[in-house]
This record gives sequence, C-alpha cells and structure tokens, in this order.
Amino acid sequence: MDKFVCLEGLVAPLDRANVDTDAIIPKQFLKSIKRSGFGPNLFDEWRYLDVGEPGRDNSSRPLDSDFVLNQARYRGASVLLTRKNFGCGSSREHAPWALLDYGFRAVIAESFADIFFNNCFKNGLLPVILPADQIDELFRLVEATPGYSLVIDLENQQVRRPDGQSLSFTVDAFRWECLLNGWDDIGLTLRHADSIRSFEECRRRQKPWLFAGA
Repeated sequence: MDKFVCLEGLVAPLDRANVDTDAIIPKQFLKSIKRSGFGPNLFDEWRYLDVGEPGRDNSSRPLDSDFVLNQARYRGASVLLTRKNFGCGSSREHAPWALLDYGFRAVIAESFADIFFNNCFKNGLLPVILPADQIDELFRLVEATPGYSLVIDLENQQVRRPDGQSLSFTVDAFRWECLLNGWDDIGLTLRHADSIRSFEECRRRQKPWLFAGA
C-alpha cells in the first residue's frame, strides 16, 4: 500500500453522524474483490438521484446537487471531515477501498467504528480522531472558507490549520510505523522474506519427501 507521511489536502465536510458502510459503498457493489474501481460509487445513494448498479456508466446519471461531493468547491478533496461513529455497520473492507479510490487519503472524525478503523490502517487510509469541539470548529472554517485545506502530518501526529494552529492526534506505535512505511499485512510478511526462504530451504533438505510432488 502507499505510504502516508504528510498530506496537504482540500477538505470536504460530510456533516453526518453514524455513517454506515452501506452508505459509504452500497451492498450491490461488493461483488468485486479488486481494490480499485469503487470511487464512482462512493456514497452512491446520496450522490445520485437514481439507483446505481455494478458496471453501469455513471457519467450520465443524475446527480443530487445538494450533496457535498457534487459541489464544485469540494472537487478534488483528499480529506473528509465528518462526525462521530463513522464507518459503523457491516465490516466490509470495500468501504476504505471506495474512499481511497475516490481520492481521499484521510478521514477526520470524533470517533470511528472499530472494524472500519482497523481496515483503514490496513489499506493506507488515515483515520484521525479529534475532540468534538475541534471538529465543530473545523466544520465552521471549512464551510466559511472556499478552498479550505489542512496539513495532516502523521510523522508528528498533527493536523495543521492554515492559521498556524496545530491539533494533536494519536496513533498507536505499530499502526504509525506501518502507515509511514506503507506496510500492509502482506508487506509486513515480506519483510521476513529472506528468513522464510531460508526456513523453507532447510526444511526441504531435512524432509525432502514432503516436496516430492512440488
């Protein structure tokens, strides 16, 4: 997965609490296990005025002009600002895939559902937890300031506002190291590739009958 060190990005405000994973990526789009291609259907039932289906051309679908991601001022946003308990509901890993495929690299919220929170780190999406009062202030600033951007510095665990104020957040040491280095579960295993090969070569010599048909 891609490393996350420091991001400066436009902020899109999704002023809703308890956003579940079926809202993030509806169930009919879960047929694919590829990690790409889900961005056009992120928040599908909120973005479009009709019912989306897998494989459908989204370019001609009617848009809900009131939905935040359909507003021109938030086009190209890479930071999603939202409310508490984001990512609740079923444990689909497609939810962070869809957010990443759309272009988001970080989500800022008061709290996250546990499974979604874990899935974010495994896929290179940074979930940032801030207190409710700081979230409220960010919503006010984003809505009042077209083009409002934040710097999210994972290395120093800070969100920096354009006015110079820094907001601190915490990521546990293991997740912090993995995301900084771009290590997902496979990447963590491959760090030990030499030791794994050495073990297998030794095992082949000691018990060749196990490899007779290989």
